[in-house]
Amino acid sequence: MTNQVFLPSRRTLLAGLGGAALASGLRLPVSAQTGPALQLQARPATAALGQGLPRSQIWALEAPNGGPVTSSLRFGKGDLAVTLSNELSSPIVLNWLGIDGAQAAAPLTGLAPVPPGGRASFTLPLRQAGTALVSAQLLGDSAERPMSSRALIVEDSPPIPADRDEVLLIEEWRVKADGSAIAPGSNPEGTTAVYTVNGQPRFDLTAKVNERVRLRFINGCARSPLGLRIENHDVRVMAIDSQPSEPFPARDGQLVLAPGSRIDVFIDATRAPGTVSPIILHDGTGPRTIAQLTMSNDAPVRAAPLPPAAAFPSGNLPERLDLKGALRTDLSLDPDAQWLAPVKFDAATTPAYRVKRGRTVVMAINNPTATPVAFRLHGHHFRLLDRLDDGWKPFWLDTLMVDKGQTQRIAFMAEYAGRWLMEAAAINWAAPKLVRSYTVE
Repeated sequence: MTNQVFLPSRRTLLAGLGGAALASGLRLPVSAQTGPALQLQARPATAALGQGLPRSQIWALEAPNGGPVTSSLRFGKGDLAVTLSNELSSPIVLNWLGIDGAQAAAPLTGLAPVPPGGRASFTLPLRQAGTALVSAQLLGDSAERPMSSRALIVEDSPPIPADRDEVLLIEEWRVKADGSAIAPGSNPEGTTAVYTVNGQPRFDLTAKVNERVRLRFINGCARSPLGLRIENHDVRVMAIDSQPSEPFPARDGQLVLAPGSRIDVFIDATRAPGTVSPIILHDGTGPRTIAQLTMSNDAPVRAAPLPPAAAFPSGNLPERLDLKGALRTDLSLDPDAQWLAPVKFDAATTPAYRVKRGRTVVMAINNPTATPVAFRLHGHHFRLLDRLDDGWKPFWLDTLMVDKGQTQRIAFMAEYAGRWLMEAAAINWAAPKLVRSYTVE
């Protein structure tokens, strides 16, 4: 039995988010969405964010007839009709992390912010099964209240064999002693960092012997990367950022997620009845147990464990990328290098580059600042290139950590015409969210 405390250094945690680490009784109520439509209402709400703290005033995305605000939204592949009503005091715009090519729903470049009392309707194409995230944090810097997010699950068809399918949406909050919570982009002085899993301070899960459990980890934090360690079990990574990966074991049960990232894993519960396996979170400052998996005394699900899982069906992304014929461009994460606050972005803003549809793009992303930065590409998933530019990691990403002084190279095929955002935010609660754009013609 493994009982060691997961204590990576902050630099190790951030290095893992660059791809190195990956390569080597409460249950989430699940929304039984079956129709082709989703109604979302942005409303004020309250939440219990920490043990012993008063309930906090937050903003939330509610889905009538879709279960509590902590539930995941589940749909099959196809076009989804979405209606958003804004009952808040500030304008909002939705981010659909993991959904490629949804120009009509693209924040700022395809869909304008919805003002207070406003309403917007659009179609969201769900082309790829996987774990996505609906976030309204893009315009939330220094807002009146912080905003919770929702998990969006695009169901596999045919279903992926697993006995259980659980979502763990992890969110960070900065809370004062009186229970008031502040939004990202604000000065966090006098606050305590607390984390919730599916809107609760703790998540407990019970598994039977030889049961195969699919865990969908989502980093819903606005600014913080997360290191996770699942004790006592072999952890097999199956998908990253909504796309299938080549299956591989997570070393020592450790996972590393950039803000907004998602990782799907399989665990075969083979430990003895009564075994308790903590799920430990590390944000670079210290470990904390946020969940646990307990082996039940019930009869085994089957006589022996299932064989190792095969790869998920391949997604809708190309098997190969033409690096030789690629458009090559440099992108600096220096905040003074033409990056804008989202509220200042408009249609007249010059894109960082233009590319013809169907061509590969290779971006050299440089972080000259003294702080690690989370970079996110909208519209397309990308490959993280090897150092010698002669290959890529065996998974796709939409979000990447770039450490201070570091340059990372990514590549993607410009498949979807339109204008798309790029986001950058330093790993600092008070740091602003910044955006630029690129155009596929």
